[in-house]
Amino acid sequence: MEALIWIGLTALLIAAPFLYPRWRLRRVLARPLPAAAEAVLQRNIPVYQRMSPDLQQQLRRLVVQFLHQKKFVGCEGLAVSDEMAVTIAGQACLLLLNRPSKVYPALHTILVYPSEFVAQRAEVGPGGVVTPGRQSMLGESWDDGRVVLSWDNVRRGAADWTDGHNVVLHEFAHQLDSESGRANGAPYLGNPASYSEWSEVLSRDYQNLRLHAMYRQQTVMDPYGATNPAEFFAVATETFFEKPYQMAGHHPALYAEFLKYYRVDPREWMTPPPAPAPPEPAPYAYLPGW
Repeated sequence: MEALIWIGLTALLIAAPFLYPRWRLRRVLARPLPAAAEAVLQRNIPVYQRMSPDLQQQLRRLVVQFLHQKKFVGCEGLAVSDEMAVTIAGQACLLLLNRPSKVYPALHTILVYPSEFVAQRAEVGPGGVVTPGRQSMLGESWDDGRVVLSWDNVRRGAADWTDGHNVVLHEFAHQLDSESGRANGAPYLGNPASYSEWSEVLSRDYQNLRLHAMYRQQTVMDPYGATNPAEFFAVATETFFEKPYQMAGHHPALYAEFLKYYRVDPREWMTPPPAPAPPEPAPYAYLPGW
C-alpha cells in the first residue's frame, strides 16, 4: 500500500507542471473580461461594436487568455498601461476568431516602444561584404517568442481602420505565418490539399504586386508587400481586415483564400466605400513560383 502511495505522489509531482497551468487558465477563462477592458475594445477597435454578439464574446475570451499568458514589457521608459495591453491584445486576437487556436502558443513577450525604434541590421553589399546598419522600425516579429511594437503606430492604426495600415495585424500575421515552421507566406492551413490553391493565388498576386511596385503604380495593397512572400501575407492581412471591399473588388481570388483562412468576412463590420476605388493597373503575366 505504501508503495502505491509513493507511486501516486510521484506521478502527481511529474504531472503538476503540466496540469497547473491548464487549471489556472480554466479559472481565468471562467471570469469575464472586466468592463473597463471591454470599453477599451469599444474605443480602440472601431469594428468591435459592429461585430455579432458571438464574435464579440469570442474576442473577449481570447483577450482574457492573451493577457493571462503574455508578458508586456515597456521599452525606453514606457510604462505599459492596461489600455495599451488590451488594445494590442484585442487587435491581435481579431486574427483568431472562428478558428481553433491556442492563442499564439509560441509567443511569450510583447515589447512596446513609445514610438519608432531602431534595430540593428546587417547590410550585404557588393561581393557579399556585410556592413552593420541601423533601421527605424514600426514593429517586428521574432521567431524566438517576441513581438516588438511602436505604441504611437499601434494607436494610429486603431484610430484609422480604413487605410490598410495596422502594425499589430501585420506583426501578428507573421506570428501565424511562423506556425507552419517558418515565415514564408504559407501559414498552417490544416488540410494539405489547401496549399496548392493557396500557393497559386498568392504567388500570382505577389508577383503582380512586385511588378506594380517596380513601376510605382498605385495598388490596393501597400507595395511593402512586394518585399518577399512573408511580407506579402502580412500586408494582405492588413488589407483584408481594413480594406475588405477594395481587396474583394480588385483581388477576388485572394480575398476568397483569406475568407477561408481567417473564417470571418470583415465586410460585415464595415460600411461600403462611397465610390468604387480607382482601377488598378492590368495584371502582368503570371510568373510561377514564389
